Amino acid sequence: MQCNCSDEKGTILVYSCSGIANTGLVADRVVRNLVKDKVCRGSCLSGVASDSSGFIQSALGADRNVVIDGCPVSCGKKIFEKRQIPFEHIVITDLGVEKGKTIVTDELVHEITEVVKKKI
Repeated sequence: MQCNCSDEKGTILVYSCSGIANTGLVADRVVRNLVKDKVCRGSCLSGVASDSSGFIQSALGADRNVVIDGCPVSCGKKIFEKRQIPFEHIVITDLGVEKGKTIVTDELVHEITEVVKKKI
């Protein structure tokens, strides 16, 4: 499968909340699926948060940055806002996953991955 991470839509980088809650786990697994399916390239949210120049430059050079947060606390969103890096935002709880309640299954992760693919 050809990578769609640098096509007519430009370079798409995706970043994931990987928090300890079930919603962070779903966000992380969804991003890994998107990268595996060559929908986009993954990058490191912690790298951006720590002001690592390589990650900041990659984010600034991307045509699109997509931040996937697990819950409304939106740590990833805050990281990008603080650094004034343009981004699109997806929140897993907005897609029907209840923080602390929804059991994470392979089927759930697949369903959410498909929803996010359509948004990207």
